[in-house]
Amino acid sequence: MEPLELWVGVEATVNRIGDRFLDQLEHSGFARRLEDLDRLASLGARRLRFPLLWERTAPGRLEDARWEWSDLRLKRLRALRLEPIVGLMHHGSGPRSLSLVDPELPGALARYARAVAERYPWVDAYTPVNEPLTTARFSGLYGHWYPHARDDRTFLSALLYQLRGTALAMRAIRAVNPQARLVQTEDLGRTHSTPRLRYQADFENERRWLSFDLLCGRVGPEHPLWSYLLRSGIREHDLMWFAEQPCPPDIFGINAYVTSERFLDEHLAHYPKHTHGGNGRHTYADVEAVRVLEEPFGGFRARLRETHARYAAPIAVTETHLGCTREDQLRWLHETWQAALEVRAEGVDLRAVTVWSAFGAFDWDSLLTRPRGHYESGLWDLRAPEPRPTALVTLTRRLARGEPPGMPLLEGPGWWHRPERRLYGAGQRPHPLPAPGRPILITGAHGTLGQAIARACLERGLAYRLLTRAELDIADATSAESALDRLRPWAVINAAGYVRVDDAERDPRNRRENALGPQVLARACAGRDLPLVTFSSDLVFDGGQQRPYLESDAPAPLNAYGRSKHEAERAVLSLHPAALVIRTSAFFGFDPYNFAQHVLRELRARRPLRVARDQVITPTFVPDLAGCTLDLLIDAERGLWHLAHPEALSWYEFAQEIARRGGLEASLLEGVPSSELGQVARRPAYSALGSERGWIMPPLESALERFFAELPDLRAAAD
Repeated sequence: MEPLELWVGVEATVNRIGDRFLDQLEHSGFARRLEDLDRLASLGARRLRFPLLWERTAPGRLEDARWEWSDLRLKRLRALRLEPIVGLMHHGSGPRSLSLVDPELPGALARYARAVAERYPWVDAYTPVNEPLTTARFSGLYGHWYPHARDDRTFLSALLYQLRGTALAMRAIRAVNPQARLVQTEDLGRTHSTPRLRYQADFENERRWLSFDLLCGRVGPEHPLWSYLLRSGIREHDLMWFAEQPCPPDIFGINAYVTSERFLDEHLAHYPKHTHGGNGRHTYADVEAVRVLEEPFGGFRARLRETHARYAAPIAVTETHLGCTREDQLRWLHETWQAALEVRAEGVDLRAVTVWSAFGAFDWDSLLTRPRGHYESGLWDLRAPEPRPTALVTLTRRLARGEPPGMPLLEGPGWWHRPERRLYGAGQRPHPLPAPGRPILITGAHGTLGQAIARACLERGLAYRLLTRAELDIADATSAESALDRLRPWAVINAAGYVRVDDAERDPRNRRENALGPQVLARACAGRDLPLVTFSSDLVFDGGQQRPYLESDAPAPLNAYGRSKHEAERAVLSLHPAALVIRTSAFFGFDPYNFAQHVLRELRARRPLRVARDQVITPTFVPDLAGCTLDLLIDAERGLWHLAHPEALSWYEFAQEIARRGGLEASLLEGVPSSELGQVARRPAYSALGSERGWIMPPLESALERFFAELPDLRAAAD
């Protein structure tokens, strides 16, 4: 048996919402970066699902098609020996003049396919239409995409036109290259239900095969959905067209997402109103099965076995992607690869696994219906001057070479296996459980940041140990060495330190905790080849410039606290060049000791508050800092990195925003010069942080929304 192949793909949707078109290739920049092909080839992939999309290449007349973009890229792919699987429509409907329910669509697609094949006769694999059933459901049944219909006839018409276009396109392509293969993709998520709604689940589980069944010529009077198709207004002649001239896929491309597996339940009180719907016979909630069921929901193993049993033909996993935290993206990819190896061992003719959305995707959290710019990173993270490789690149290369993953965090279960995944149904939501495996060691158990990182690890299923000073004194080499030997962590995050900026001017503990402690940890971690993260501050800068400070700007601290942090930066990176040093600024969060909570306390008590108006900072929501720190650690980033929200504002402006969002009396705030506040240590007038390495922290607006959304829950818990 040939080895399991690695394929790769980029999110290529060009879909229509009303009169607005969303082009993922433009949003991701793949349309502009030729060098992305070299990045993809470096993975060890055999094939690329290459988007030679109709609406991009020939938006008007076919004779006016613009081939320059694809000419350049297909030439580069040949040089890289990365074979394309050419896609012609990806959740789209071709030129603006056509739609999914236009009878002209199939013939026009075939003419475009013929032009592609004649220009690139060496291409031997095609996906003329990606996921036709999914596209038809979203456009004709659920109303998400154009033509925004919600009826069976429109849904089925859109499906049949796409599939007829697929068959005609392959006929036209094979007239040029008889060896060309059809790689037909479809999402095969299964529907589960309560006993009362089993009939609806059975119907939907039969419906999900329609793309393949029609192309294979299996839909006739004996088909379980025949009566439904005719009852929905589809003519028998149009159905029998496929039976008379079948176009079976050469490779069945199976996509399965966690959220594609659905659960139907008539007990509406257990679910939010936006999940409620029905079929005219019963009203029920339609939710992600993984959020309800106690037992495993299925996943790729089950879907691959089903496909093999039904068609006994070559199969490939043609998309594997999750928009989630980095470690769960890694776990999903690894689990999919292991599932592929298992079913191959059972005799399933599984050819490849496709690592999907290599450069991420935009706005799929709303199924592309709300263009907010919500970004899910992929193998590369685009929130940087150039696409930044993530840990997925490392894992993908190792899988392609048949090497062990070598990632301890894979020992923990993905969120879809953890008990807290269950949001709905009767009873309380289960609490997160500690994850198994080698831990991340976190110092600073009594500090804001240490506790936030530990909480993030618990919620993300990452094994960790949060240590007090008694368990690990970071400035004591013997203590540090003993803890590392005893606990055997795979990484260390130093969140301990001295935080009182004014007292640091005369307290020797400042240098011990902030300068010497990180050096001790750096020596110990370097000797064991352990990743280390430690934190620095915006107070390493003197405030002499009026633009955000970047990682390459020269520090010039004004106070003892800043000097201790700067000393630690230089020493840590000298002793342990692979360490990551994160500069950050102006914490706010849910502990009672930060500026935002102080403002809320004072204004709720209707006490006047004087705040500096001449010191500009970049506020940093601690949960976001913790999450981004873990992402950078997992991605094996090193060196200096700035993490803060991108908005620069004065302490006074920040206090006003806290008051406004908290519904409190902002007139109690008084903006004053910092010289009137009795600060012992000098502060820079401007210490806003920017980054030349990446912009992974979300906007301050988002952080404040989440901060205030959770405050009532925290107050209730305290009461």
